[in-house]
Amino acid sequence: QVQLVESGGGSVQAGGSLRLSCAASGYTYSRACMGWFRQAPGKEREGVAVISVDGISTYYTDSVKGRFTISRDIAKNTVYLQMNSLKPEDTAMYYCAATRFRYSCRIGYLSDYNYWGQGTQVTVSS
Repeated sequence: QVQLVESGGGSVQAGGSLRLSCAASGYTYSRACMGWFRQAPGKEREGVAVISVDGISTYYTDSVKGRFTISRDIAKNTVYLQMNSLKPEDTAMYYCAATRFRYSCRIGYLSDYNYWGQGTQVTVSS
């Protein structure tokens, strides 16, 4: 059974940084994707950043490019999201997600992602 457990959320002032972690258990696909998604109140869930499980390919939504970095520790089966220069509009619940076997990763297709964590709240104040 695949489980994704997020940690690292919290409250920070604008311009600050946070690092989210997603520890995966029971997840052993050799070709697949993991990523971070977020949902703000009253808005649809959106892709923030995704990474291939081999850590080679990464994709970001335009609003976070240059500020956020997704990475993967294969040995720990963990994905990280380093968030710098945070803005109030980054405030949302952040979810970790993972696909089953896939050759290519897509950030805009939530239906590609079969496993989801419970989420961790990120709040950025101005």
